[in-house]
Amino acid sequence: MRVAIVTESFLPALNGVTTSVCKILENLRAGGHEALVVAPGTSPWSPTATPEWYAGFPVHPVTSVPVRQFRVGLPSYELETVLHRFAPDVVHVSSPFVLGVRGLTAARALGLPSVAVYQTDMPSYIRQHSGPAGDLTSRAAWRWIRRIHQQADLTLAPSTAALHDLADHDVPRVALWGRGVDADLFHPARAADEQTRALRARLAPHGEVLLGYVGRLAPEKELHRLAELDDLPGTRLVLVGEGPSREQLAELLPGAAFLGRQEGIDLARAYAAFDVFVHTGTRETFGQTLQEAAAAGLPVVAPARGGPLDLVEDGRTGALFDPDLPGAVRAAVESLLVGPDAADRRARTGAAGRTLVVGRSWPALVEELLGHYGRVVSEAAHAAA
Repeated sequence: MRVAIVTESFLPALNGVTTSVCKILENLRAGGHEALVVAPGTSPWSPTATPEWYAGFPVHPVTSVPVRQFRVGLPSYELETVLHRFAPDVVHVSSPFVLGVRGLTAARALGLPSVAVYQTDMPSYIRQHSGPAGDLTSRAAWRWIRRIHQQADLTLAPSTAALHDLADHDVPRVALWGRGVDADLFHPARAADEQTRALRARLAPHGEVLLGYVGRLAPEKELHRLAELDDLPGTRLVLVGEGPSREQLAELLPGAAFLGRQEGIDLARAYAAFDVFVHTGTRETFGQTLQEAAAAGLPVVAPARGGPLDLVEDGRTGALFDPDLPGAVRAAVESLLVGPDAADRRARTGAAGRTLVVGRSWPALVEELLGHYGRVVSEAAHAAA
């Protein structure tokens, strides 16, 4: 199958959208398929650049502008030309909002079947940053999302919560498609690595229980909730990631360690050094870092809202907390710390979490995605007959 992927985010940016696109490309290559990527390009003076190739597939960069540390690709008519020349069987649009809109319009103009992947809860982000006009701008964002996804032959939602949100806002033709996890990279056995043990010794010199977070350090992640944990006896907070809230969080969490951006094996070792994984954001359509933490054998603490509801079984693989209740994060974490058998209980909880996610490999998820591609291609051929 020939697949054209139009994505709002790609390397060198690291986030959930980029990770998903990269994993899809790697598995399309392994399956003998052909692909092309259209993505925001970086500025000529940038120290890092959008790659020309990935997984053996060409990457076509488009002009972009920076918005809150993201590169936003500008829509142009060149996209239609690129798609026409590549002649894909299907156009995959990842997290469409600006560039992806043009991708869907071009696909429709060329008579190409399209699949849109809903990945970012943009209305909630907009509400959070719009002050008194938040509700108004959020409703406008949902109208825009509905207009975008009406152009797609199929929209894929990453969780049941996201699926319900789309249905509640009258987005048509929606199906569930989750995310894969590399259960070999993120593995409990990595805790025995010499480098992991050295990292843990540095972070917990007095045997502290390490409470870890991985992700973007930004307002939408609601990391202010971690203040409830900064003075929790016998523990230490560890944050992995970068973002605009870095300095503010350093002031808010004076006892925390900040490891910065980590990738690959270094990220896997960071997970392995933790004892408990804590996530605070309530606007996640999925929550890939929760899944990675579970694969690493960690109990996961997360809000009982959005994507985490699919990823955490309260009391079995971790703890879900009420994000509207002050002190709930602390109480959820304490439930994994109290008692003489707390360490064994955390181990059992983490093992149950790994069992829950270990079957969600990227090859299996991409095979499922190919089934969705085949569905829209078949329906398009039937309609044209």
